[in-house]
Amino acid sequence: MGTVRKVPMRKCTGCGEMKNKKEMLRVLKTPEEEIILDATGRKNGRGAYLCFDKECLRKARKNRGLERSLKTAIPASVYESLEKEFDKLEHQ
Repeated sequence: MGTVRKVPMRKCTGCGEMKNKKEMLRVLKTPEEEIILDATGRKNGRGAYLCFDKECLRKARKNRGLERSLKTAIPASVYESLEKEFDKLEHQ
């Protein structure tokens, strides 16, 4: 009889919905204090998760969910670059 593996679940910082970790996008604060998107989900640093939906990024910005999860202030320029990277991922 095969063992059932536990599926890692993560909460979106925008909409608050719990989803499978692989269905979400990880926003990462690196040890060098840089905020980046981590498509692999394996890079070192403090992570926060978002659904693959631009609206969730907007909600996370409005309710400061990413700032709370990453424990750092995020400037507007970083949000703009995250939106551009989000666009690239949506079109792949």
